[in-house]
Amino acid sequence: MINFETISQKVENNQRISSEEALVLFTSNDLLAIGKLAATVNDRKNGRNVFFNVNRHINPTNICVNRCAFCAFSRTTGQEGAYALTLDEIIQRAVAAEAEGATEVHIVGGLHPDLPFEFYTDMLQGLRKAAPSIHIKAFTAVEIDYFARISGLTTEEVFKLLMAAGLGSMPGGGAEILVEEVRNKICPEKISGQHWLEIIRLAHLAGLKTNATMLYGHVESFADRVAHMEMLRNLQDETGGFQAFIPLAFQPENSDLKLNIRGTSGLDDLKTLAISRIFLDNFVHIKAYWIMLGEKIAQVSLAFGVNDLDGTVVEEKIGHDAGAASPQSLTKDGIIRLISKADKIPVERDTLYRPIRTF
Repeated sequence: MINFETISQKVENNQRISSEEALVLFTSNDLLAIGKLAATVNDRKNGRNVFFNVNRHINPTNICVNRCAFCAFSRTTGQEGAYALTLDEIIQRAVAAEAEGATEVHIVGGLHPDLPFEFYTDMLQGLRKAAPSIHIKAFTAVEIDYFARISGLTTEEVFKLLMAAGLGSMPGGGAEILVEEVRNKICPEKISGQHWLEIIRLAHLAGLKTNATMLYGHVESFADRVAHMEMLRNLQDETGGFQAFIPLAFQPENSDLKLNIRGTSGLDDLKTLAISRIFLDNFVHIKAYWIMLGEKIAQVSLAFGVNDLDGTVVEEKIGHDAGAASPQSLTKDGIIRLISKADKIPVERDTLYRPIRTF
Protein backbone atom coordinates (compact mmCIF):
# COMPACT_ATOMS: atom_id res chain seq x y z
CA MET A 1 0.00 0.00 0.00
CA ILE A 2 1.30 3.45 -0.97
CA ASN A 3 1.41 5.94 1.88
CA PHE A 4 3.50 8.90 2.91
CA GLU A 5 5.76 6.79 5.11
CA THR A 6 6.71 4.39 2.32
CA ILE A 7 7.35 7.32 -0.05
CA SER A 8 9.47 9.03 2.57
CA GLN A 9 11.56 5.91 3.05
CA LYS A 10 12.24 5.69 -0.69
CA VAL A 11 13.27 9.33 -0.85
CA GLU A 12 15.53 8.99 2.18
CA ASN A 13 17.15 5.95 0.51
CA ASN A 14 17.65 7.90 -2.74
CA GLN A 15 15.22 5.67 -4.65
CA ARG A 16 13.00 6.79 -7.53
CA ILE A 17 9.34 7.27 -6.69
CA SER A 18 6.60 6.12 -9.06
CA SER A 19 3.95 8.22 -10.76
CA GLU A 20 1.37 6.69 -8.40
CA GLU A 21 3.45 7.83 -5.43
CA ALA A 22 3.81 11.33 -6.88
CA LEU A 23 0.03 11.50 -7.18
CA VAL A 24 -0.29 10.54 -3.52
CA LEU A 25 1.94 13.50 -2.66
CA PHE A 26 -0.23 15.85 -4.73
CA THR A 27 -3.34 14.73 -2.85
CA SER A 28 -1.64 15.08 0.53
CA ASN A 29 -2.30 18.18 2.64
CA ASP A 30 0.96 17.88 4.58
CA LEU A 31 2.83 20.59 2.70
CA LEU A 32 5.62 20.90 5.25
CA ALA A 33 6.38 17.17 5.18
CA ILE A 34 6.51 17.24 1.37
CA GLY A 35 8.76 20.29 1.54
CA LYS A 36 11.08 18.54 3.96
CA LEU A 37 11.45 15.58 1.57
CA ALA A 38 12.16 17.95 -1.32
CA ALA A 39 14.73 19.82 0.75
CA THR A 40 16.44 16.51 1.52
CA VAL A 41 16.70 15.71 -2.18
CA ASN A 42 17.94 19.19 -3.06
CA ASP A 43 20.54 19.20 -0.29
CA ARG A 44 21.88 15.96 -1.72
CA LYS A 45 22.21 17.52 -5.17
CA ASN A 46 23.09 21.16 -4.51
CA GLY A 47 23.72 21.74 -0.83
CA ARG A 48 22.86 25.34 0.11
CA ASN A 49 23.78 26.76 -3.30
CA VAL A 50 21.07 28.70 -5.15
CA PHE A 51 21.85 29.73 -8.71
CA PHE A 52 20.89 32.83 -10.67
CA ASN A 53 22.16 34.59 -13.75
CA VAL A 54 22.23 38.10 -15.15
CA ASN A 55 20.06 37.89 -18.21
CA ARG A 56 17.66 39.80 -20.41
CA HIS A 57 14.47 38.60 -22.09
CA ILE A 58 13.84 39.71 -25.65
CA ASN A 59 10.46 38.89 -27.22
CA PRO A 60 10.90 39.84 -30.91
CA THR A 61 7.19 39.82 -31.76
CA ASN A 62 3.79 39.05 -30.29
CA ILE A 63 2.23 38.53 -33.73
CA CYS A 64 1.39 34.83 -33.94
CA VAL A 65 -0.48 32.49 -36.25
CA ASN A 66 -1.65 30.56 -33.17
CA ARG A 67 -4.20 31.93 -30.70
CA CYS A 68 -3.96 29.61 -27.71
CA ALA A 69 -6.76 29.97 -25.16
CA PHE A 70 -4.38 30.51 -22.24
CA CYS A 71 -2.17 33.10 -23.97
CA ALA A 72 -2.61 36.83 -23.38
CA PHE A 73 0.58 37.70 -25.29
CA SER A 74 -0.28 36.88 -28.91
CA ARG A 75 -1.84 39.30 -31.41
CA THR A 76 -2.76 39.21 -35.08
CA THR A 77 -1.22 41.57 -37.61
CA GLY A 78 -2.79 45.00 -37.31
CA GLN A 79 -4.43 44.28 -33.96
CA GLU A 80 -4.04 46.89 -31.23
CA GLY A 81 -0.87 46.15 -29.27
CA ALA A 82 0.72 44.04 -32.01
CA TYR A 83 4.43 44.64 -32.56
CA ALA A 84 7.48 43.25 -34.30
CA LEU A 85 10.99 44.40 -33.43
CA THR A 86 13.48 45.04 -36.20
CA LEU A 87 16.81 43.26 -36.24
CA ASP A 88 18.50 46.49 -35.17
CA GLU A 89 16.14 46.86 -32.19
CA ILE A 90 16.78 43.28 -31.08
CA ILE A 91 20.55 43.69 -31.39
CA GLN A 92 20.48 47.02 -29.51
CA ARG A 93 18.76 45.32 -26.57
CA ALA A 94 21.42 42.61 -26.47
CA VAL A 95 24.27 45.12 -26.69
CA ALA A 96 22.76 47.08 -23.81
CA ALA A 97 22.37 43.89 -21.79
CA GLU A 98 26.01 42.93 -22.39
CA ALA A 99 27.13 46.39 -21.29
CA GLU A 100 25.16 45.93 -18.05
CA GLY A 101 26.89 42.63 -17.29
CA ALA A 102 24.38 40.16 -18.70
CA THR A 103 25.73 36.79 -19.76
CA GLU A 104 22.55 35.59 -21.50
CA VAL A 105 19.72 36.73 -23.72
CA HIS A 106 16.52 34.68 -23.59
CA ILE A 107 14.60 34.99 -26.87
CA VAL A 108 11.12 33.62 -27.57
CA GLY A 109 8.28 35.11 -29.55
CA GLY A 110 5.18 34.55 -31.62
CA LEU A 111 5.02 32.60 -34.88
CA HIS A 112 5.04 35.60 -37.20
CA PRO A 113 3.27 34.82 -40.50
CA ASP A 114 5.46 37.10 -42.63
CA LEU A 115 9.00 36.64 -41.33
CA PRO A 116 11.16 34.14 -43.25
CA PHE A 117 13.44 31.64 -41.56
CA GLU A 118 16.41 33.75 -42.66
CA PHE A 119 15.24 36.51 -40.30
CA TYR A 120 16.11 34.27 -37.36
CA THR A 121 19.50 33.12 -38.63
CA ASP A 122 20.34 36.75 -39.45
CA MET A 123 19.25 37.71 -35.93
CA LEU A 124 21.52 35.12 -34.35
CA GLN A 125 24.48 36.12 -36.49
CA GLY A 126 23.89 39.80 -35.73
CA LEU A 127 23.67 39.13 -32.00
CA ARG A 128 26.82 37.03 -31.99
CA LYS A 129 28.75 39.72 -33.85
CA ALA A 130 27.47 42.70 -31.83
CA ALA A 131 27.48 41.06 -28.38
CA PRO A 132 30.02 38.24 -28.61
CA SER A 133 30.15 37.46 -24.89
CA ILE A 134 26.39 36.88 -24.63
CA HIS A 135 25.04 33.32 -24.66
CA ILE A 136 21.96 33.06 -26.87
CA LYS A 137 19.19 30.92 -25.36
CA ALA A 138 16.35 31.01 -27.82
CA PHE A 139 13.29 29.40 -29.36
CA THR A 140 10.75 26.91 -28.11
CA ALA A 141 10.11 23.56 -29.77
CA VAL A 142 6.95 25.15 -31.22
CA GLU A 143 9.08 27.80 -32.92
CA ILE A 144 11.53 25.19 -34.20
CA ASP A 145 8.64 23.25 -35.77
CA TYR A 146 7.39 26.47 -37.38
CA PHE A 147 10.85 27.23 -38.77
CA ALA A 148 10.94 23.79 -40.36
CA ARG A 149 7.52 24.32 -41.94
CA ILE A 150 8.20 27.77 -43.39
CA SER A 151 11.66 26.82 -44.66
CA GLY A 152 10.91 23.35 -46.01
CA LEU A 153 13.86 21.99 -44.01
CA THR A 154 13.97 19.06 -41.63
CA THR A 155 14.17 19.70 -37.92
CA GLU A 156 17.74 18.44 -37.92
CA GLU A 157 18.66 20.88 -40.72
CA VAL A 158 17.01 23.75 -38.84
CA PHE A 159 19.06 22.99 -35.74
CA LYS A 160 22.26 22.78 -37.76
CA LEU A 161 21.71 26.21 -39.32
CA LEU A 162 20.61 27.86 -36.06
CA MET A 163 23.59 26.49 -34.17
CA ALA A 164 25.98 27.60 -36.91
CA ALA A 165 24.45 31.07 -36.66
CA GLY A 166 24.95 31.27 -32.89
CA LEU A 167 22.19 29.42 -31.02
CA GLY A 168 23.63 28.16 -27.73
CA SER A 169 20.70 26.52 -25.91
CA MET A 170 16.90 26.46 -25.69
CA PRO A 171 14.57 27.67 -22.91
CA GLY A 172 12.10 24.77 -22.92
CA GLY A 173 8.84 26.66 -23.34
CA GLY A 174 5.79 25.55 -25.29
CA ALA A 175 5.45 22.32 -23.33
CA GLU A 176 2.39 23.62 -21.43
CA ILE A 177 0.85 20.24 -20.47
CA LEU A 178 2.05 17.40 -22.69
CA VAL A 179 -1.07 15.25 -22.10
CA GLU A 180 -3.04 15.47 -25.34
CA GLU A 181 -6.50 15.71 -23.81
CA VAL A 182 -5.48 18.84 -21.91
CA ARG A 183 -3.41 20.22 -24.77
CA ASN A 184 -6.39 19.99 -27.10
CA LYS A 185 -8.35 22.23 -24.72
CA ILE A 186 -5.80 24.97 -24.14
CA CYS A 187 -3.64 25.03 -27.30
CA PRO A 188 -5.06 22.79 -30.05
CA GLU A 189 -3.19 24.74 -32.73
CA LYS A 190 0.19 23.95 -31.20
CA ILE A 191 2.25 20.89 -31.98
CA SER A 192 1.32 17.75 -30.08
CA GLY A 193 2.97 16.81 -26.82
CA GLN A 194 4.73 13.91 -28.48
CA HIS A 195 6.05 16.15 -31.24
CA TRP A 196 7.31 18.61 -28.61
CA LEU A 197 9.22 15.77 -26.95
CA GLU A 198 10.64 14.60 -30.28
CA ILE A 199 11.92 18.07 -31.20
CA ILE A 200 13.55 18.43 -27.78
CA ARG A 201 15.05 14.98 -28.19
CA LEU A 202 16.57 16.08 -31.53
CA ALA A 203 17.88 19.26 -29.87
CA HIS A 204 19.64 17.17 -27.24
CA LEU A 205 21.07 14.84 -29.87
CA ALA A 206 22.36 17.89 -31.77
CA GLY A 207 24.24 18.97 -28.66
CA LEU A 208 21.89 21.68 -27.38
CA LYS A 209 21.00 21.81 -23.71
CA THR A 210 17.41 22.77 -22.95
CA ASN A 211 15.14 23.44 -20.03
CA ALA A 212 11.67 21.99 -19.62
CA THR A 213 8.55 23.83 -18.50
CA MET A 214 5.07 22.92 -17.26
CA LEU A 215 2.15 25.36 -17.28
CA TYR A 216 -0.08 24.38 -14.38
CA GLY A 217 -3.16 25.71 -12.61
CA HIS A 218 -5.69 25.81 -15.45
CA VAL A 219 -7.78 22.84 -16.65
CA GLU A 220 -5.30 20.05 -15.87
CA SER A 221 -5.57 17.53 -13.04
CA PHE A 222 -2.86 16.40 -10.63
CA ALA A 223 -2.65 13.20 -12.68
CA ASP A 224 -1.95 15.29 -15.80
CA ARG A 225 0.89 17.08 -14.03
CA VAL A 226 2.43 13.78 -13.00
CA ALA A 227 2.04 12.35 -16.51
CA HIS A 228 3.73 15.45 -17.92
CA MET A 229 6.67 15.10 -15.55
CA GLU A 230 6.95 11.38 -16.24
CA MET A 231 7.35 12.06 -19.97
CA LEU A 232 10.13 14.52 -19.17
CA ARG A 233 11.81 12.11 -16.77
CA ASN A 234 11.74 9.35 -19.40
CA LEU A 235 13.33 11.62 -22.02
CA GLN A 236 15.95 12.76 -19.53
CA ASP A 237 16.80 9.11 -18.87
CA GLU A 238 17.45 8.78 -22.61
CA THR A 239 19.31 11.99 -23.45
CA GLY A 240 20.44 13.75 -20.26
CA GLY A 241 19.93 17.02 -22.12
CA PHE A 242 17.62 18.84 -19.71
CA GLN A 243 19.23 21.35 -17.37
CA ALA A 244 16.33 22.67 -15.30
CA PHE A 245 12.63 22.04 -14.78
CA ILE A 246 10.50 25.17 -14.54
CA PRO A 247 6.89 24.92 -13.35
CA LEU A 248 5.03 27.99 -14.64
CA ALA A 249 2.05 29.17 -12.59
CA PHE A 250 -0.87 30.01 -14.88
CA GLN A 251 -1.86 33.69 -14.86
CA PRO A 252 -5.63 33.85 -15.53
CA GLU A 253 -6.28 37.59 -15.44
CA ASN A 254 -6.05 38.39 -19.15
CA SER A 255 -6.56 34.91 -20.59
CA ASP A 256 -9.55 33.58 -22.50
CA LEU A 257 -9.62 30.85 -19.84
CA LYS A 258 -10.17 33.36 -17.05
CA LEU A 259 -13.94 33.00 -16.79
CA ASN A 260 -13.83 29.71 -14.87
CA ILE A 261 -10.24 29.47 -13.62
CA ARG A 262 -8.75 31.22 -10.61
CA GLY A 263 -5.11 30.35 -11.14
CA THR A 264 -2.82 28.87 -8.51
CA SER A 265 -2.40 29.42 -4.79
CA GLY A 266 0.85 29.77 -2.89
CA LEU A 267 0.26 26.35 -1.37
CA ASP A 268 -0.20 24.79 -4.81
CA ASP A 269 2.92 26.54 -6.11
CA LEU A 270 5.10 25.28 -3.27
CA LYS A 271 3.67 21.75 -3.45
CA THR A 272 4.21 21.57 -7.21
CA LEU A 273 7.81 22.76 -6.95
CA ALA A 274 8.55 20.35 -4.10
CA ILE A 275 7.01 17.32 -5.80
CA SER A 276 8.83 18.09 -9.04
CA ARG A 277 12.10 18.07 -7.08
CA ILE A 278 11.24 14.68 -5.57
CA PHE A 279 9.86 13.06 -8.72
CA LEU A 280 12.37 14.38 -11.27
CA ASP A 281 15.31 12.62 -9.70
CA ASN A 282 17.38 12.92 -12.90
CA PHE A 283 17.10 16.74 -13.04
CA VAL A 284 19.78 18.63 -11.13
CA HIS A 285 17.99 21.98 -11.11
CA ILE A 286 14.45 23.05 -10.22
CA LYS A 287 13.76 26.69 -11.02
CA ALA A 288 11.27 29.00 -9.30
CA TYR A 289 10.30 31.49 -12.00
CA TRP A 290 9.78 34.53 -9.81
CA ILE A 291 8.10 36.44 -12.63
CA MET A 292 4.98 34.27 -12.28
CA LEU A 293 5.31 33.22 -8.64
CA GLY A 294 6.17 36.60 -7.15
CA GLU A 295 9.29 37.30 -5.16
CA LYS A 296 8.04 36.07 -1.78
CA ILE A 297 6.76 32.66 -2.90
CA ALA A 298 9.94 32.23 -4.95
CA GLN A 299 12.01 32.95 -1.86
CA VAL A 300 10.02 30.54 0.32
CA SER A 301 10.39 27.87 -2.38
CA LEU A 302 14.11 27.73 -1.57
CA ALA A 303 13.08 25.73 1.51
CA PHE A 304 10.97 23.43 -0.69
CA GLY A 305 13.62 21.94 -2.96
CA VAL A 306 14.23 24.81 -5.36
CA ASN A 307 17.82 25.75 -6.22
CA ASP A 308 17.47 28.31 -9.03
CA LEU A 309 15.75 31.71 -9.16
CA ASP A 310 16.27 32.39 -12.88
CA GLY A 311 17.81 35.83 -13.30
CA THR A 312 17.45 39.58 -13.56
CA VAL A 313 15.23 39.04 -16.66
CA VAL A 314 14.56 42.72 -17.70
CA GLU A 315 11.49 43.58 -19.81
CA GLU A 316 9.63 40.28 -19.60
CA LYS A 317 6.39 40.54 -21.60
CA ILE A 318 4.65 37.16 -21.83
CA GLY A 319 3.92 36.60 -18.15
CA HIS A 320 3.10 40.26 -17.56
CA ASP A 321 0.67 40.43 -20.47
CA ALA A 322 -1.06 37.49 -18.81
CA GLY A 323 -1.39 39.45 -15.57
CA ALA A 324 1.73 38.73 -13.52
CA ALA A 325 1.99 41.31 -10.71
CA SER A 326 5.76 40.93 -10.22
CA PRO A 327 8.23 43.62 -11.37
CA GLN A 328 9.61 43.29 -14.89
CA SER A 329 13.13 42.88 -13.57
CA LEU A 330 15.17 42.41 -10.43
CA THR A 331 18.61 43.79 -9.78
CA LYS A 332 21.51 41.47 -9.19
CA ASP A 333 21.78 42.77 -5.63
CA GLY A 334 18.06 42.18 -5.14
CA ILE A 335 18.34 38.53 -6.13
CA ILE A 336 21.38 38.08 -3.90
CA ARG A 337 19.42 39.51 -0.95
CA LEU A 338 16.46 37.20 -1.63
CA ILE A 339 18.74 34.17 -1.58
CA SER A 340 20.85 35.25 1.38
CA LYS A 341 17.83 36.02 3.56
CA ALA A 342 16.63 32.48 2.96
CA ASP A 343 19.92 31.27 4.50
CA LYS A 344 21.18 30.01 1.15
CA ILE A 345 24.38 30.72 -0.79
CA PRO A 346 23.90 32.89 -3.92
CA VAL A 347 25.86 31.59 -6.90
CA GLU A 348 25.90 33.59 -10.12
CA ARG A 349 26.05 31.16 -13.04
CA ASP A 350 26.19 31.19 -16.80
CA THR A 351 23.50 29.58 -18.94
CA LEU A 352 25.14 26.16 -18.72
CA TYR A 353 25.31 26.32 -14.90
CA ARG A 354 29.01 27.01 -14.69
CA PRO A 355 29.61 29.13 -11.57
CA ILE A 356 30.81 32.67 -12.20
CA ARG A 357 30.91 33.99 -8.64
CA THR A 358 29.76 32.82 -5.22
CA PHE A 359 28.53 35.47 -2.79
